[in-house]
Amino acid sequence: MADLSAFPITSRWPAQNPDRIQLYSTPTPNGVKVSIMLEETVLPYEPHFIDIGKNETWIPEYLALNPNGKIPAIVDPNGPGGKPLALFESGAILLYLAEKTGQLLPSEPARRYETIQWVFFQMAAVGPMFGQLGFFHKFAGREIEDKRPLERYRNESKRLLGVIETRLEGRDWIMGQDYTIADISLLGWVRNLIGFYGAGELVEFESLKRVPAWLERGLARPAVQRGLAIPARPE
Repeated sequence: MADLSAFPITSRWPAQNPDRIQLYSTPTPNGVKVSIMLEETVLPYEPHFIDIGKNETWIPEYLALNPNGKIPAIVDPNGPGGKPLALFESGAILLYLAEKTGQLLPSEPARRYETIQWVFFQMAAVGPMFGQLGFFHKFAGREIEDKRPLERYRNESKRLLGVIETRLEGRDWIMGQDYTIADISLLGWVRNLIGFYGAGELVEFESLKRVPAWLERGLARPAVQRGLAIPARPE
């Protein structure tokens, strides 16, 4: 049985199955990326709900694992060389799990880098922009009288949706006929934009043709449906 006692987080959220990947997360767009990936690859894992409403990502035990204090993070007891490996940042985790399993990432070098490019596109553009739009449209930012920030993030979010729309011309998935970590990276953010954030009308989502169809295909995948609710929120 793996010994994970070197990771302080296990003192706060004990591992019932220490030989499995330990997932520390919340069903946010960044969090569900990893849950979906784990469900798609059928890797055994144990999820732990981290309550961001109670600022649990800022306690010492969590910060020892993820110094950035964000969701998600993992501990793989069977990392490279059979040694435990801790990782934070969802994009890095997606890439690691893809390489660990040989799934959802093309092996041919050019297509592999092209796929990683689209994961970086989500991390550097879609996630930050959609998140800011959500803040100014749904959350405390709504109280700010100056609407220029909202306009900026709305326009940039519309542009980014246009980039995805163009990319999907003649393609079922970001990489063509192959569903990859590029799709997993983006699905949760687009879903949140029009669902949780309620910004569909704001960004004229219905004017798009390919992105809504791609989103529907993605959400129809059983692993995606399961991953969207993992870790389960306490009742």
